[in-house]
Amino acid sequence: MRLRALLDTDALGLRLLGGEDELDRTVRGVMTTDLKDPSRYLSGGELVLTGLAWRHGAADSEPFVRILAAAGVAALAAGEAELGDIPEDLVLACVRHRLPLFAVHESVAFATITEHVVRQVSGERAGDLAAVVDRHRRMMTSGPAGGGPDVVLDLLGTDLDLQAWVLSPTGRPIAGSKLAGAALPADVSAKLAAEHLAAARTGRRGPHRVLLGTTTYSLFPIRSSGRSAAASRDVRETVLSDWLLAVEADAGDWPAERLDLLQGVAQLIAVERDRRDAARTVRRRLAQEVLELVQTGAAPAEIAARLRVAAPVLLPGLGAAPHWQVVVARVEWDGGEVEGGPVAQSLLEEILVDPLTSGPEHSDRIAVAHTGEEAIALVPLPAVSAEHDGSESGILADTLLEAVRDTLSAGLNDDGRLTLGVSAAVHSAEGLRGALEEARHARRVAAARPGRVCAAGHQELASHVLLLPFVPDDVRRAFTARLLDPLRDYDRRHRAELIPTLEAFLDCDGSWTRCATRLHLHVNTLRYRVGRIEQLTGRDLSRLEDKLDFFLALRMS
Repeated sequence: MRLRALLDTDALGLRLLGGEDELDRTVRGVMTTDLKDPSRYLSGGELVLTGLAWRHGAADSEPFVRILAAAGVAALAAGEAELGDIPEDLVLACVRHRLPLFAVHESVAFATITEHVVRQVSGERAGDLAAVVDRHRRMMTSGPAGGGPDVVLDLLGTDLDLQAWVLSPTGRPIAGSKLAGAALPADVSAKLAAEHLAAARTGRRGPHRVLLGTTTYSLFPIRSSGRSAAASRDVRETVLSDWLLAVEADAGDWPAERLDLLQGVAQLIAVERDRRDAARTVRRRLAQEVLELVQTGAAPAEIAARLRVAAPVLLPGLGAAPHWQVVVARVEWDGGEVEGGPVAQSLLEEILVDPLTSGPEHSDRIAVAHTGEEAIALVPLPAVSAEHDGSESGILADTLLEAVRDTLSAGLNDDGRLTLGVSAAVHSAEGLRGALEEARHARRVAAARPGRVCAAGHQELASHVLLLPFVPDDVRRAFTARLLDPLRDYDRRHRAELIPTLEAFLDCDGSWTRCATRLHLHVNTLRYRVGRIEQLTGRDLSRLEDKLDFFLALRMS
């Protein structure tokens, strides 16, 4: 607001004593002080109110006014209640420093002026920001949004001094204002996301206020702008996929205008969210096509051709087709009224990413399809040498949900459940069907465990389990291929005879002397071959469990 507007407001009882040429200055805030040097509390643009308690003599006025002018304040308003007329030395000092000076009538409380200025300044800031947000909304709905959510959050920071972040449903940072500086600590983000999910499940309307330590946050849900009937739909359909806007402030103290503004910001970010979702369409379609080929028993050559099409989309810049892992997830709600497939699809797109990764384009290398109640992800891995060392790489089931377990449990509440299974990596189209069945079987293992969020990996499909009649043949074949294929590939390239050596070693009950004699080898040569077998498979042939796994794999092959 302008100084001129203050002077024209009769209820404030202001009388101009100097600075008529400066009345177009903008007032950005108000501060009351009786300190001789209030500079540490000034940032520029304030209307300073003072009762003159700092003035003990005429010599005090000059340094006080000089400090205010150097800080860039808009004007000084001095009360008449203490001294009556404003001292002439103060008037002259303000003239010398071109600082507008008002006299405040003794019948007017400083609180009245403060309330008026704060109300006017806040309203104008909100109006200015609303106009900028409206312009940005039109830009985003008519074409690409330059900058995405960060631009809108920067407006909140610069215009309303609000620190704000956009978080995923698991608490992963999507965007943050420059004013916010560093990202929220991971534990704070996770707690905010959990509080948001818990509040959403109770049906409470946002914003939800959360106190963490001494800091209050207000959480605004960011729902898809395309869900016109969202209010009439079951909250469980969207609660695990919606973003949230976290603002470091207590929205309970805000006027209706500011609340409406933040709701508008949330809607604006939702437009960007919809655009990001639309960008996943191609990846989802590719996953669906590959999945249908695998499930219908298509020829490996046909599946491989489809993978060659998918690889450049999922791994841009890499010439060779990657290796793949399959992840199967299922979200089940009590009663069965809510379809779990789409929910599981959104969740996989969120959690199959490094938790430290920030930004909205987090699933640009993951293809997820859903069929019925099940979501299936094809996760590409960087191509590795066939002569790998057998160490675990890629997605590990036991760590996949570790960082998000508590958060997702809040959204699942007491009527939902997430179970997830992870296959081993496969190196060709022929292995995808086995990997899919392996991931499905691992998910069933996870489902047999207690808890709202459970996962299991291929490592947990112990060899003795493969003897059970209900285990699919594809799971058995996947187990065999994972254990023996590295040895077969090595033999094919190097003629090392690792498979015959392994068979002989097991037949001889692990006796070095007997095995070396049977193969007509020196014991050191045998030790070298066994060491190579262990290196390629990550197993230890001195362990009974690993010997059993090799024995069953050889028999089933």
